[in-house]
Amino acid sequence: MYNQNVNHLDELENKTIFLVREAYARFRNIALLWSMGKDSTALLWIARKAFFGKIPFPVIHIDTGYKFREIYDFRNTYSKKWGIDVIISKNSTALKNKFSSKDGKFNCCNALKTEALKITLKKYGFRALLLAIRRDEHGIRAKERYFSPRDIHFNWNYQDQPAELWDFYKIRAANNEHLRIHPMLHWTELSIWKYIRREKIPTVRLYFSRGEKRYRSIGCQCCCEPVFSSANTINKIIKELETTKDAERNGRAQDKENAYNMQRLRSLGYM
Repeated sequence: MYNQNVNHLDELENKTIFLVREAYARFRNIALLWSMGKDSTALLWIARKAFFGKIPFPVIHIDTGYKFREIYDFRNTYSKKWGIDVIISKNSTALKNKFSSKDGKFNCCNALKTEALKITLKKYGFRALLLAIRRDEHGIRAKERYFSPRDIHFNWNYQDQPAELWDFYKIRAANNEHLRIHPMLHWTELSIWKYIRREKIPTVRLYFSRGEKRYRSIGCQCCCEPVFSSANTINKIIKELETTKDAERNGRAQDKENAYNMQRLRSLGYM
């Protein structure tokens, strides 16, 4: 019988909990990617709820060396507070050679994020990764599935995605594959913020307006710009999102964010 007390946020949360538990049941050698952004922090929060407060698998932070200071502070504070086993993923060779956005945003993301993740997966042998991407975040991410295979080279064949009908998913990976698992695909930016409000989830201060500007999407300092906004509380952010027509990632570097380059990046294994 349908429970009338279950609201929309409960439905979103319940599906994500189911997907996280299903992923862990199928792939014990699994990890969760945590960028310290609002989405991955919400996923981390839900994963803690799914396993009664203690996440039974490692959490990966891909550290490019160019993140906002607030992101590192947030990671250090809440990894300790929540007892999280964090693996810091870096492409040390690229960082030693001072690779940066000056080498091109596309090349920088590929070297410092995708290649860093490749190094970490090879070292630890993870067969599956939990990521907090959403369909509404970018047109290319809308092509994703909840359980999405990547081949031995990390390549994503966006033209040949497995069908997902009636909650049937591709939950087996070939020996040369790993799976990207996206338990937040069905969420939206607005529902994330409403969930953060309801659950009182800590968030990086960059999301809140200071001097009439705030960040809607955070990552590396060199690729992010604040947007004009006076929203300095969660309630004000929600109210703003209910009326705005501006894309969430407008503040990201456009030479990386255009559909073609994002599709190229993701086909190569980008998050």
